[in-house]
Amino acid sequence: MAGWLSTHVLDTARGVPAEGIKIVLYRLSGDAREQVVEMATNDDGRTDAPILPAESFQTGTYELVFYAGDYLRACGVAGGDVLFLDEIPIRFGMDDAEAHYHVPLLLSPFGYSTYRGS
Repeated sequence: MAGWLSTHVLDTARGVPAEGIKIVLYRLSGDAREQVVEMATNDDGRTDAPILPAESFQTGTYELVFYAGDYLRACGVAGGDVLFLDEIPIRFGMDDAEAHYHVPLLLSPFGYSTYRGS
């Protein structure tokens, strides 16, 4: 069985899944940053498919960029013209070729957290 990567976004300020957030996955190698895929969250705050499925999985260093600012503006909770949070990059490593990695984002207009989920 090959590894794979999934993600989801929860709007902790409103207590709902965050729908419509654009997410871009990059693979990092030294100073190089290669875009792997771009997806958006569905009405459950998840992508419709794994963001990195088993057939494309490789160990290494990655970065997920969550375009939270567009979502926060659309929900009317962004505040002023200059956002405290806009694009949120999360850089992480995956070193087990057989593991499921899950990197969720818990989001509010003024803070976020993440962890390795299951």
